Amino acid sequence: QVQLVESGGGLVQPGGSLRLSCTASGSIGAIYTMGWYRQAPGKQRELVATITNVGTTYYSDSAKGRFTFSRDNAKNTGYLQMNSLRPEDTGVYYCKLTSLRRDYWGQGTQVTVSS
Repeated sequence: QVQLVESGGGLVQPGGSLRLSCTASGSIGAIYTMGWYRQAPGKQRELVATITNVGTTYYSDSAKGRFTFSRDNAKNTGYLQMNSLRPEDTGVYYCKLTSLRRDYWGQGTQVTVSS
């Protein structure tokens, strides 16, 4: 079993920054992909960014140029640095880990961008 714990959410003003963390524990294989997803109120969950075990990243159009996804394999932790935050970035951010064709989700962390 794999457990994911997210942290780093909060309330920030437009233009501000936050760094989300996702730490995995349990039966984690050596090769896995991590992803961050966002779910705004009344909307479907959407992909924000992903990172492979070798550090290859993918960003949604809204995240490109503002967000940076990195990972520390020794700590089984992924970090999403979010800069220039906008009100439309508001939502619950979920971490997902994919290993051996199985998906595991964290409990989510709330990000609110508001003045």
